[in-house]
Amino acid sequence: MQIIQAPMAGAQDKRLTIAVCQAGGIGSLPAALLSTEKLSEQIKQIQQAVGDALFNVNFFAHHPPQVSILQEQEWFNLLKPYLEQYHISIDDIPKSGGRNPFDEEALAVIQALKPPIVSFHFGLPNDDLLQAVKATGAKIWSSATTVKEARYLASKGVDAIIAQGLEAGGHRGVFLSPLAEQMGTFALLPNIIKAVKCPVIAAGGISDRQTVRVAEQLGASAVQVGTAFLLAEEANITVHHRDALQSEAAEHTVITNLFTGGYARGICTQFMQENGLVNDKVLPFPLAGNAIKILKEKAEKEGKFDFSSLWAGQNARLAKVGTAADIMKRLQGEK
Repeated sequence: MQIIQAPMAGAQDKRLTIAVCQAGGIGSLPAALLSTEKLSEQIKQIQQAVGDALFNVNFFAHHPPQVSILQEQEWFNLLKPYLEQYHISIDDIPKSGGRNPFDEEALAVIQALKPPIVSFHFGLPNDDLLQAVKATGAKIWSSATTVKEARYLASKGVDAIIAQGLEAGGHRGVFLSPLAEQMGTFALLPNIIKAVKCPVIAAGGISDRQTVRVAEQLGASAVQVGTAFLLAEEANITVHHRDALQSEAAEHTVITNLFTGGYARGICTQFMQENGLVNDKVLPFPLAGNAIKILKEKAEKEGKFDFSSLWAGQNARLAKVGTAADIMKRLQGEK
C-alpha cells in the first residue's frame, strides 16, 4: 500500500518531504505559506535530493473573501479582552494576506519546475489554471470531504481523489458541503469509490499499520497520513505541540473555526472552550488567522499556548515518535 505524507502547512518544510520520499513514500510539500521564491527553492532542493521519486506539491484553492465593516467589528469585539491582555492594537492586525490560494505566480513555478504531482485543498483553481497545470504533465489530486465534492472533482478530470474523513487533523478540505454532512473515513471511502472511477486515497485517522490495512481492505488505492508524521524528527512543530500529541489531551480533538476561519481539527485549548468551537463571529478563512497569529506569538513568548493551533487527528494517540523512516516502517508493519 502506497503511503503519502499529508502536506501540513506551518508544521513542515522540504526536510520532511525528502525524508518520506527517501523512505519509500510520497512526500508532500505544502505551499500555502510559502512565497514563490521559497516555493521554487524548496522544490529544487527536493528534486536534487530524491531524483525521480514521486513527490507532491500542495496548494490551497480557496476564494479570498470580502468582509464587511460589521463582520470585522464583531470579530474584534470577540477578541477584545485578549487583544487588551497582550497590548495589541487593531491597527497592528493586517486586513488581508495569510494563506495564499493557487494563482498565476504559483503556476509559473509549476511550469518551470514540473513536479510530478500537484494537489489542491478546498476544491480546485479555475479551469484555465487547472488546465495549465495539467499541461505540465503533473498528476492532479484534490481533497473531497463528501461524495458530492468527489463527483465534482471527478467531473473536472482529476487523477486521484483524497477522501478526507472527519477524523483527519488540520483543515478540512470542504468546498461544497456543510460541516453537518461530513463522514468518517471508513464510511466516506467506500462511498466515494462507488461514485467515481479514478483512484481514491484514504485520509483521516490513519496512524498505524492496522488502520492502513483497513483502508486497503475497503479499496483505497493509497493512504495519506498526517498526524503520525507530526511526530517525525523532521517535522517542525513546537515542543509543546509534540508533548500534547503524546498526552491524554490528544484523546480530545475537536473541529473549530476560531484559528483561521476554516474548519480544522485539533486539540482543545482554553481559547476554544471560552468562545465555542464554531463561532459565527469569526472572520472567514483565512482572514481570522491574521489576528490569531499575533496573539499566538505574544502568548507563546509568555509560555502560554491558548492561541496555538495544536492540529491533530482523532487517532493521534496511535502515533509514535521517530524518524520519518521509522514511522514509514511502522505504517508498513515492518517495525
